[in-house]
Amino acid sequence: MLLLTGAAVALGARPAAAMTADSARSLIQNAVDDVFAIINSGQPPAQMYQKFERVFARYADVNIIARSVLGPAARQVSAAQFASYKAAFQGYIGRKYGKRFREFIGSQIKVEGARPLKSYYAVDAVAYLNGRAPMAIEWHVSDKSGQVLFFNLIIEGVNMLASERAEMAAMLARRKGDVAALTEELKRAG
Repeated sequence: MLLLTGAAVALGARPAAAMTADSARSLIQNAVDDVFAIINSGQPPAQMYQKFERVFARYADVNIIARSVLGPAARQVSAAQFASYKAAFQGYIGRKYGKRFREFIGSQIKVEGARPLKSYYAVDAVAYLNGRAPMAIEWHVSDKSGQVLFFNLIIEGVNMLASERAEMAAMLARRKGDVAALTEELKRAG
């Protein structure tokens, strides 16, 4: 009996299985399905933006993205200041990209395969928008935070993380490096 208990404890103490191409692809497929459910819901924009924010929080590594986008200033703020900034950033992204997602009404995103790339997976997809040529989309997915989450999105070669980092740096520079002022602006922007 003691041996069985020890084996059960040992099995329970094992680390979670490593991320696979299938788990990375599944994450993105679930995110796309959730986004299209919101897009096709016919809800007013404000409600849709809140739901897009929840999808972002569920499938994205918001902590890593927010820290990366804030850049060196992320190392200079208190934990409480960063938490406030991160919450404002999450809402900002939900509104900003939520407005863009409305363009996808009646469209389709086909999630294709996943492939290892450096220490993460790249999940490829194609967006078929009404009246436009298909667009290549690539999500970067990692499990470094302990969960399988995406941390970057590249649409037709435009890197979301790099674009947001440049935009945030400009917004922070206009506020003379004041992260609290940036946080207040993010609460209204998007």
